[in-house]
Amino acid sequence: MAITNTSYTGPNNAYLVKRKSGGGSQFSKDPLNLTNKHSRKVQDFTTLWRRAVGLLPAEKGGVTLITKRTKHQNRPAANRHEVTFAGNKSGPKVYKSVVNYTAKQNYRADLRQEAVARASAIRDSGRSKKEVPEKKVRGAKAKAAKKEDS
Repeated sequence: MAITNTSYTGPNNAYLVKRKSGGGSQFSKDPLNLTNKHSRKVQDFTTLWRRAVGLLPAEKGGVTLITKRTKHQNRPAANRHEVTFAGNKSGPKVYKSVVNYTAKQNYRADLRQEAVARASAIRDSGRSKKEVPEKKVRGAKAKAAKKEDS
């Protein structure tokens, strides 16, 4: 029987988050896991995928693309590459850059859509929300009642 990294980790690992609510869902805190689901398909620390892609928020509404290299597998600090896209860049340009970078570097094509969705969510979370304006009084009776109150 071949021994893989998943057989070492067994049912537990440092990135695993188990929730009893929601039918016993299992999530992942791994920064290179775009879907945040704990499954063998999207885990980056197994030998199944030597390349992985992750997105993190950067300063001023930007997005940082983290890629795992095939070189230096035994040196975790050296096998990651980071590219930061500034927050002043338009959304479609950032998404196209993420897709082009992952495609040209031959990263997993099945995760491109998830990468764009994560980049979009990160940009939306960094944007400040507009304040809700005070509701206008409508109708003659409501306006008359408001004048009497004030």
